[in-house]
Amino acid sequence: AALRSLKDIWENTPPSWDKSDDPCGAPWEGVTCNKSRVTSLDLSFNKGLMGPISPELGDLSQLNILALNSNNFTGKIPSSLGKLSKLYWLDLADNQLTGPIPVSTSTTPGLDLLLKAKHFHFNKNQLSGSIPPKLFNSDMKLIHILFDKNDLSGSIPSTIGLVQTVEVLRLDRNFLTGEVPSNLNNLSNINELDLSNNNFDPSEAPSWFTTLPSLTTLIMEFGSLEGPLPSKLFSNAQIQQVKLRNNALNDTLDMGDNICPQLQLVDLQNNHISSATLNSEYKNTLLLIGNPVCNDALSTTNYCNLQQQPKQPYSTSLANCGAISCPSEQKLSPQSCECAYPYQGTFYFRGPLFRGLSNISTFHSLEMSLWVKLGLTPGSVSLQNPFFNGDDYLQMQLALFPPTGLYFNRLEVQRIGFSLSNQTYKPPHEFGPYYFIAIPYAFPDSRKGSTFSKGEIIGIAAGSTILLVCLIGLVVYAILQKKRAEKAIGISRPFASWAPSGKDSGGAPQLKGARWFSYDELKKCSNNFSGSNELGSGGYGKYLTDACESYLNSIGMDL
Repeated sequence: AALRSLKDIWENTPPSWDKSDDPCGAPWEGVTCNKSRVTSLDLSFNKGLMGPISPELGDLSQLNILALNSNNFTGKIPSSLGKLSKLYWLDLADNQLTGPIPVSTSTTPGLDLLLKAKHFHFNKNQLSGSIPPKLFNSDMKLIHILFDKNDLSGSIPSTIGLVQTVEVLRLDRNFLTGEVPSNLNNLSNINELDLSNNNFDPSEAPSWFTTLPSLTTLIMEFGSLEGPLPSKLFSNAQIQQVKLRNNALNDTLDMGDNICPQLQLVDLQNNHISSATLNSEYKNTLLLIGNPVCNDALSTTNYCNLQQQPKQPYSTSLANCGAISCPSEQKLSPQSCECAYPYQGTFYFRGPLFRGLSNISTFHSLEMSLWVKLGLTPGSVSLQNPFFNGDDYLQMQLALFPPTGLYFNRLEVQRIGFSLSNQTYKPPHEFGPYYFIAIPYAFPDSRKGSTFSKGEIIGIAAGSTILLVCLIGLVVYAILQKKRAEKAIGISRPFASWAPSGKDSGGAPQLKGARWFSYDELKKCSNNFSGSNELGSGGYGKYLTDACESYLNSIGMDL
């Protein structure tokens, strides 16, 4: 009943929803059931889908996945979703939702009751109000809190430090104010922390910057940090990127003597750093453009110029295949070095635990995971052009190649597509949550001309030529038959026309096949129509003979 009610309030629901009243019996698109109970509702990436999120969704008591991201839903997040006690994935990102984040009261449920939830993806909406302190507690199992790109205000609640399972925390691009709570140092499992583009109170770099053992990425751009950076930040065991541009950091930059070997990028552009003590062992990217230090001692170094080139991002190698080129729409398989039509699409990883894009072993682990878990031939996976996009998601192109021949069959494409689009495929842990957008597959019967071999084309051409010759022969035969018929009709009808021209104009009928004589000829051969040549008379007048026999061949003419 809950899903059926959605058809009345949502626009542009999937076509399969109109073919049956039973979402589990004749399956509705995006609906997964177990023993006639709905366990998953995934309607992500349907931009035409619009309307409010119905409170009746809270009645789906067995639901464990609710993915309504990347649509055009409007209105508020219903508090009734707090009744979904088995829910572990809640994704409402990239819609037009407004209003506050609901928490429970004495009379209504709220999202703080979702103790089994691991994913709160509310980013890229228009949510407003403060982040409720009651939203978080120590019994929760959240690993991803994605609230970025909303209109949230107020301070970060200290209760967020109670959820020690958090791995990715993104509060960037909001209107948060106040102090950043010091108990964030309790987040011992956090890998990525982004607090950029807010209005926090000015403060020095907090001590927890250096006490988070799992931190790989620290981003706090366009903020109000001031004072020096602690050198211990750069020696964190897992740190890979530090992005603190457009703050008020000053004094001397000292990166210390024990820089983490995984550190790939330090971006401190547009701060107030006046001097720097650098370690010659650090060979990766350091950006100091826009700091006073670039006006003096380091003005000619790469640190103060946009000349530093990051390492080439990883892409699956085709070096073993030589210079083979493929026809249009086909690509070269890294496993067989043969051309084929791969299953293709784009990966978007929302919270990877790393920032380096040139680590071969990291991307090899993803390739191996894909071919093993999707049942493909080893080496038949291609990853190309990974980069962090404007939303700071890791984006890359994926191509999967068929084990033999040019194409996957339809069942294989359906199986692979379901695994990737519905996130039943689980990537290596360090890649985090993702979504996948596939390119429609070019099956053989969907490509004009692709199903005919060269021999078939020759056979069709030859058959067409023979058919054309036969048609021409039939046309010629028909014309000849028509002429024969007209001749026979003419013989059987002595008077074919009432006029010599063939046009009936009221004149006397003309005898078909007879000889025409002029008046002077008739007058001469009949001796001026002498009565001595008269044979007799009839309905057309008198008939003459003998004198005109040589002209008339025994047939008289009407006088």
